[in-house]
Amino acid sequence: MRRTFSKIADLPLIFAFSCTLVVSGCKKDDAPVAAASLSSGTAATSASSSAAPATSAAAPLAAGDVEVGQPPPDFTATAQDGTAVHLAALKGKPVVVYFYPKDETAGCTKEACSFRDAWDALHAKGVVLIGVSGDNDDSHRAFTANHKLPFLLVSDPKGELAAKFGVPFHLGYAARQSFVIGADGNVKKIYRDVDVTVHSQQIEGDLS
Repeated sequence: MRRTFSKIADLPLIFAFSCTLVVSGCKKDDAPVAAASLSSGTAATSASSSAAPATSAAAPLAAGDVEVGQPPPDFTATAQDGTAVHLAALKGKPVVVYFYPKDETAGCTKEACSFRDAWDALHAKGVVLIGVSGDNDDSHRAFTANHKLPFLLVSDPKGELAAKFGVPFHLGYAARQSFVIGADGNVKKIYRDVDVTVHSQQIEGDLS
């Protein structure tokens, strides 16, 4: 580049050449930013739109990916009364796994008591009902005794079960969400938004 840019007409060439140098110098530094964006999931969304079409074979669900028609994430736990709970082993029975924030709070008590009041109908269908919150077993036992709850409560203090089901968990409190699992072992219905005033009736309808 020994040419002398002496005319006004040459100014666009000078500008273009300068921009080329700037862009070339930034490419190396921008690489970590692009990688960080992909790892955060922001760029992953746009990248997925240009990805190759998925094959017909269903891939195993990752943690937090729960879909109707697919088996739910499996887990093993111990309920408040000492009952061993292994979700996969309950295949053949309808199961409801419901997450709630905290024992003895107004909404959670209303939800639990509505399940209690509907228990005869649910039990007649062979339903296994499992409530999950961040409370410990002592809290669950007191909650059960106080309201005569006839179903299982499981402690999830670190939110590990919540994470498996894609349920938000913050500062020891799980979001209120429910999962209805059919006797075939597949998820039948997912409630990401729960109205405690009608939820037990909705569950009964799902399992009719």
